[in-house]
Amino acid sequence: MTMKILNLYAGIGGNRRLWPEGVEVTAVENNAEIAAIYQDFFPQDTVIVADAHQYLLDHHAEFDFIWSSPPCPTHSQLRFNLGFKANRKYAKVKAVYPDMTLYKEIILLTHWFEGLWVVENTVPYYTPLIEPQKVGGHVFWANFAIDKLDIGNRNHRGGTVESLQLRKGFDLSKHDIKEKRKILRNCVEPELGEHIFNMAFRKPQKTLS
Repeated sequence: MTMKILNLYAGIGGNRRLWPEGVEVTAVENNAEIAAIYQDFFPQDTVIVADAHQYLLDHHAEFDFIWSSPPCPTHSQLRFNLGFKANRKYAKVKAVYPDMTLYKEIILLTHWFEGLWVVENTVPYYTPLIEPQKVGGHVFWANFAIDKLDIGNRNHRGGTVESLQLRKGFDLSKHDIKEKRKILRNCVEPELGEHIFNMAFRKPQKTLS
């Protein structure tokens, strides 16, 4: 039977790029331009332009494996440390409430979803409200154990569009879209996406300690 996968907040599909063939992927992205780029890279996937948070609530029971990468800026160490704590001459960023979408989805998946799942986010500036696993410069909440992985220098702060394209393996040159650097920075490293997928489906599965 074909494995059905839900890829939420899909972006251009960094986490998806090295997944094996033969899986049935539904990708949800609320930005129509970005969703079109995802569809160009992965024509075999079903791409839906919609609110990923609501789609998860309405459709989680239809899938075998769910990957969710809810928005991270309000949790970001980088935004807090460089935008607020650093002694800058220009205006500091304003305080914002952390987006609780992240924790709502973790709680929903923990208690209501019977398949395998993972929620990815940036390392937060505060102590996480629910303890995650830290792998490859990201944090992950999942119902399976994830081994450590060294992915080297992500070069997000100093990376250019050209260097990030090489790092992530996506060529956006034919796409007329703004903020290419931001889109690429938001893109999960493909080797990390592959690693998480392999951890989810390895046999025997490691239990969480």
